[in-house]
Amino acid sequence: MIELQIKNLKPGMVIAQSVYNSSGANYLTRGQRLTQGYIDRLREMGLQDMHVSALATDSNCMPPEDVLQESTRAMAVKRVYDVFQQVSKDGTFDVNPLERASISVLNDITERRGNLVQLTDIRVHDMYTFAHSVNVAMLSALLGVLCGLSKAELSELTLGAMLHDLGKLSVSGDILNKPDRLTDEEFAIIKKHPAHGRKLIMDMKIPNAARLSIVAHQHHEKMNGKGYPEGKAGKEIHKYGRIAAIADVYDALTSRRPYKKGYSPELAYNIMKNCSPGHFDEELLQLFFTNVAIYPVGTVLNTSLGYGIVRQVEFGKTDRPIVCIFADKNLRRIPTPYDVDFSAAPEEKISNVINDKELYHFIFQMNFDPSVLIG
Repeated sequence: MIELQIKNLKPGMVIAQSVYNSSGANYLTRGQRLTQGYIDRLREMGLQDMHVSALATDSNCMPPEDVLQESTRAMAVKRVYDVFQQVSKDGTFDVNPLERASISVLNDITERRGNLVQLTDIRVHDMYTFAHSVNVAMLSALLGVLCGLSKAELSELTLGAMLHDLGKLSVSGDILNKPDRLTDEEFAIIKKHPAHGRKLIMDMKIPNAARLSIVAHQHHEKMNGKGYPEGKAGKEIHKYGRIAAIADVYDALTSRRPYKKGYSPELAYNIMKNCSPGHFDEELLQLFFTNVAIYPVGTVLNTSLGYGIVRQVEFGKTDRPIVCIFADKNLRRIPTPYDVDFSAAPEEKISNVINDKELYHFIFQMNFDPSVLIG
């Protein structure tokens, strides 16, 4: 995959990420071929760039399958959007459509367990909360399955995660989308949203409201007791809260916002694994990253053997993928590219991910798009 500025998109390119519009609907689904009309509309929506599977307009290289079908994600995003709109209007919501959406999410996870997590969607400015809620629900459900939660517990966790940010209705958009560091007063307002979300859910008098509200109330607690709203620590935090904390931070890090680009899965992994001591349940975090593509298929890497493109990622070995080496360390093309299973070659090192700007330039420098090696 490679990220291109909208002005560099061409009809026929295959998009590698879905786009949600401001009505909660899925505007473009990854895997679609671009037309000039789509490109014009993306420009009108104010998007600056877009990931495509390859530079060639006739490429058959498709983005890897995610653990969640795009139709399921789009439907769930619309249901969360509808709930937020309804609560904003009259303080109530119908839980049944959202419950059906959570069942669909769980069904996908059960039926598509052979796929690793590949989060790549784009949310226009005011769609972040709704698409984020669905991704947190999906990631929480996946981790819940890995933990061996019961069917009833998985249902509570997934539905609760879809509602985890309901309390943000009490926070102004200016604070939620502020690009600069929050003032102490603004952060104090932010810290109230978990309790507000819990109250909104409890006030609905829906079945299992107390358990459904756990995720909303505890997803910002930290294992070292330095989270909020109550500063709970360790096992004082419900398992739903410890699971959702991981899902929430991972999706937030990898998502683009009006004020930042999304981090790569590899960088998100390093931040959560190595730069956040005391934040997460370490056992759950390790389990989570066995099912997340740290180096997704199509990622171009700089390695001790030269430059390569990820061709396959295996469960439990997500940090050591199978890579097709296509150029030496001096960016000279290798006549016969070859595969290396980095999990079976511990002496070989992955130095870094080639960012999109670098990749764009050296594709033209070499006159070769490595995506053809996985197409």
